[in-house]
Amino acid sequence: MQIKTILFPTDFSQGARAAMDYAIALAQDYKARLILLYVIQDISIAEWYIPSSISAADLVEDMQKSASREMEKWGAEAALKVKDLEKAVVRGVPFVEIIRTAKEKNADMIVIGTHGRTGIDHMLFGSTAEKVVRKSPCPVLTVRMAGKEFKMP
Repeated sequence: MQIKTILFPTDFSQGARAAMDYAIALAQDYKARLILLYVIQDISIAEWYIPSSISAADLVEDMQKSASREMEKWGAEAALKVKDLEKAVVRGVPFVEIIRTAKEKNADMIVIGTHGRTGIDHMLFGSTAEKVVRKSPCPVLTVRMAGKEFKMP
């Protein structure tokens, strides 16, 4: 099996931080290209949730700036260990954009954290990792964050 391209979608959460270690290690071991991807959630899905005192355009602009800053930080960290690195910030529905990027970039593997959004975000948007696993064109490595073990009932 050859792994030439690894897609690492991130939401900049602690769960994604845990998954990034795996993505970097795999990229090093296989001398693969590592693609860091952040998807700015399409806010039209939840416009009713946005306070009326904030314009949607301003919110999207703030999200774009924040995402670009975080991507630079995460990219700089990955670049210390991976030679072939690509970074992308896109807008849309996260699982759709992850699948689209995997297909467009011919990803051989996706590495994704299982714990990202919580609370109302999770209720509104569901589990991105679960949707990626079900719809991915390539193998998906899901990484659980330490301390998030399943508790038997």
